[in-house]
Amino acid sequence: MSLLGNILGVRMNLLIGPSPVALPAPADVMNAIADIEVKLSDEAESGFRLSINTGRTGPFDFLESPFIMHPQLQRGCRAIVTMIFDVIPYVIFDGLVTKREYTPGSGSQSGVLTLYGRDLSMELDREVKQTEHPAMDETMIATLIAVSYPQFGMIPMVLPPRFIDPPIPIDRVPQQNGSDWDYLKQMARRHGYETYIDPGPVPGVNTLYWGPPVKPGVPQRTLTIDMGPGSDAYDVTTSEDDRVLTSVETKVIDRITGAEMPVIALVGSNPPLGAVPETVARFGATRKEPIPTSGLNAAQAMGRAQAKVDEGAKKAFTVSGTLDATRYNAALKARDMVFLRGAGLSYGGLYKVSEVRHLIKPGGYQQQFTLSRGERGPLAPMVLP
Repeated sequence: MSLLGNILGVRMNLLIGPSPVALPAPADVMNAIADIEVKLSDEAESGFRLSINTGRTGPFDFLESPFIMHPQLQRGCRAIVTMIFDVIPYVIFDGLVTKREYTPGSGSQSGVLTLYGRDLSMELDREVKQTEHPAMDETMIATLIAVSYPQFGMIPMVLPPRFIDPPIPIDRVPQQNGSDWDYLKQMARRHGYETYIDPGPVPGVNTLYWGPPVKPGVPQRTLTIDMGPGSDAYDVTTSEDDRVLTSVETKVIDRITGAEMPVIALVGSNPPLGAVPETVARFGATRKEPIPTSGLNAAQAMGRAQAKVDEGAKKAFTVSGTLDATRYNAALKARDMVFLRGAGLSYGGLYKVSEVRHLIKPGGYQQQFTLSRGERGPLAPMVLP
């Protein structure tokens, strides 16, 4: 599938086949694709939708459309979507088909086979486990889970939390009662962390990230708005919301010492993406919320209180809009950082890409995005081009 754009154009490549194998989609399948939608998010479920026209052209097609029984288009198949700009590939999705819908043709309209799927978190969510992880803290457990899925090219990127409470077997043993994916998310919430699976950098390889909301790395190509012919983003809206900001002031009876200790978290602690943290600017005016502290020691309680504050602070400012993919000449990657210029001193600067929705069809490619951060104003007066 080819799109008009830069020198060599923008092309889409689809690998699909019985999991964990993903084979090149046949030419007749590629030619019949009506559209593809891919959604990647740092919090919500990530997935895709693939619509294929099922017109009947063969002598036996009156019995069944050939795509309905195609072995590469069944539930459980693995699908990898790659966008290629000039010669640079961007893997935007790697996941499993979980649902199929077929709409028979009517009159001059062709029938449509629609495949729905989730990213590879579906595979980690497949089995509910009841197991123990003796003498292993959350960092070690997350790494162990990641390396348990080599068939999907899973590479762990696990970062230690600020408050570490290594379990001593005579005191406690971490208990997993749920799927690997549920347990990863449960552990991440305790520290204000996020966990997700990033596709790429090449087809068949993935990174399981377990760490702070701001992932270390180099920012992506700058987004430009309201700068005439140099603009590559449009329909942009900025938003700021007081309701997401919280503070925590409570106490805990330390599980180890039995002493009562204060637990206070008032401002965000994530690495700043802007100049003035909104939790500092709104100090004393944020919503106060308690957290349950029963059965925790002081370090655990402090970690969960700070996680509560950080969870809201990271989205004090949001920016949403649509990206012209051919002008931008790259696929915007969800969960990574990006600069925004043209939005003025209050809203310009560095952001995290919270969500990207890729809309692909023959002759067109759009990317709808949502950016977020917890600070007002850029860290520096100039934004990189």
